[in-house]
Amino acid sequence: MANVLIASDIASLRRDLRATLEGPDIFIEEAASGPEVLEMVREGGIDLVITDLQMGAMGGMAVCLELRHDESYLTYDPVAVLMLLDRRADVFLARRSGADGFLVKPLDPQRVRAAVRTLLAGEEFDDEFLRPATVRAGITQ
Repeated sequence: MANVLIASDIASLRRDLRATLEGPDIFIEEAASGPEVLEMVREGGIDLVITDLQMGAMGGMAVCLELRHDESYLTYDPVAVLMLLDRRADVFLARRSGADGFLVKPLDPQRVRAAVRTLLAGEEFDDEFLRPATVRAGITQ
């Protein structure tokens, strides 16, 4: 069974993600702040953190950077991080912070479940929804 931590200061977002993911193979825990996430991960047993980019005084980017810093000192086993983004321009922030995957809001259950399955399998997940266009020498793809 996978232990997934959902982190957001918005209770309705945590509730919606719980309803989408919770089942016989996934146990859900919740956190409402960045420091709470760090404390829970440091206690152990978390397989995946789903964090909102914007969350109080310590958002998803700061949480992810702190987790990666701790992991670099072999404080605990690496934990996958799925970052929830408000706009496609935030993809840069998710990648820069070391997140293993990202989803751009609005969220839909199929994309959320696909991202979680991918990350729990040890792979990275890039959301194709609203992905910025690639531009090369005047050619847009």
